[in-house]
Amino acid sequence: MARLLKTTKQIGDHAELVARYYLENQGLVFISANFRSRMGEIDLIMKDIAQESLVFVEVRYRKNATFGGAAVTVNRQKQQRLIKTALFYLQKHAPNACARFDVVAIEGRLPAIIEDIDHSQINWIPNAFQT
Repeated sequence: MARLLKTTKQIGDHAELVARYYLENQGLVFISANFRSRMGEIDLIMKDIAQESLVFVEVRYRKNATFGGAAVTVNRQKQQRLIKTALFYLQKHAPNACARFDVVAIEGRLPAIIEDIDHSQINWIPNAFQT
């Protein structure tokens, strides 16, 4: 029997695993999760081998779209925090790398088994915003 996700953190962590699984199946390579600095946190850092760039990914999950979908919650303030955190990461780990910002918005019920995700629940937005 699958265990139930109870806390917001558990649900968020599971959504990030679903997003990582999805992006890896799209050809991206996992680098890091939950990179933190005093400016903020980046959910996933991936590498797009084809475009030779780092991908900073914000994962958003909503059980339903009653108050707007998951993607609309990445507002300008959140974007600015992500940009500052990404610039800090680049300065420290990859000063010459090209980078982009993607959003993975997941809506609906999260499956207990990641491989059982319904891909229609996932909205991957490459280059969701610019610096």
